[in-house]
Amino acid sequence: MRSHNVTLSFLLLSVIENVVKSEGVSRDCLSTAVVELSRLFTRGRSALSHSYLESPTLATAYLNYFLPVNLSKIQVLLDEMPVVLADEPFSVLDLGSGPGTGALAVLDWWHGRGSISGLSVVAVDRSMTALHQAESLWSKYCRTANLTGASLQTCKADVGRTGWVKEVESRVPFDLIILANCLNEIHADATDPIAMRSSLVTELLARLAPQGTLMIVEPALRETSRALHQVRDQLLQEKRCTVYSPCLHEQYCPALAKPDDWCHEERPWEPPVSIQEIDEAVGFIKDALKFSYLLLRKDGKTIVYRRPDVYRVVSELRHLKGEKRAWLCNEQGREEVGRQDRLVSPANAAFDNWHRGAIVQIERIAHKEKAGKVSALGRIKGDTKVQMVRSV
Repeated sequence: MRSHNVTLSFLLLSVIENVVKSEGVSRDCLSTAVVELSRLFTRGRSALSHSYLESPTLATAYLNYFLPVNLSKIQVLLDEMPVVLADEPFSVLDLGSGPGTGALAVLDWWHGRGSISGLSVVAVDRSMTALHQAESLWSKYCRTANLTGASLQTCKADVGRTGWVKEVESRVPFDLIILANCLNEIHADATDPIAMRSSLVTELLARLAPQGTLMIVEPALRETSRALHQVRDQLLQEKRCTVYSPCLHEQYCPALAKPDDWCHEERPWEPPVSIQEIDEAVGFIKDALKFSYLLLRKDGKTIVYRRPDVYRVVSELRHLKGEKRAWLCNEQGREEVGRQDRLVSPANAAFDNWHRGAIVQIERIAHKEKAGKVSALGRIKGDTKVQMVRSV
């Protein structure tokens, strides 16, 4: 699995750390709050309150520990998007922004590209406290970097209620719309949350520029990931959009075929020192960016040219006795593919570099037939040509 370089700049990390220090929360209290937030975000999601950022201690823990992680996830996907010209105006809608997670990720990413002129962001959240934090972080970053060409507008609104969109209508269309770790919290108590969330995304697509991108990032949990897969399927069935990535097809998500399956990303990274210190104190290991996502578009663009012999690797490369295996996905569904160690050759050597999220091309997948039954396990032979189309 290939390691992804930390995308957060030293400038942004220093701004976040300065804000955290100004809150005056002790290291012990910070660690305890991180453990509690982690529990709420995973095992205790039913007790997760929309107002957790109203608590000074929990908010500081979020800024110090979870904000850098979530910013990195967004910047990984910004790098994956179609090329954006830095010298043209670029408008962003950050929905369920919290303390400006998407807004700050784009600001730092845009600044790192050598230009900041023409960037405008609208951050929408139901918490005024979170929006004030977003404004503080944004202004501190801009002052530190001596930036004058970027603007942030905050908007207090509940995107789970009808009528909120009128608050941003004057800024339509947007080149990028971000929903980071919030779609799963919207309409959670609805009779049909998938239909309600799909309707919300449809509203957003109508306000997306013709060549814009709608980015949805969700926790890499089975429940939240499967719900995202279901939203994807409904949008595609209604022909509301197409998937730029991660999917290499517009068919129903094959991860939904079995109740225990789900699809997610896991990209290694080296966490900032502040996160490493908390991990050491509480026994966590935050050495990977784990998330599920969709990049949706209306112009039909895709991350690679789609064809039956091109696949997305949707698991780690597993080392078994005498062979290696991985799960693949494309328009033909999900398939487990293996190569025996004795069949390693220059033609299939690229197999050894497979990792979750990579896009690969395989000349031919063989299947054994025994007693009239074809094995579900695909095989890569010694003379089979394997190529790495795109890494992560």
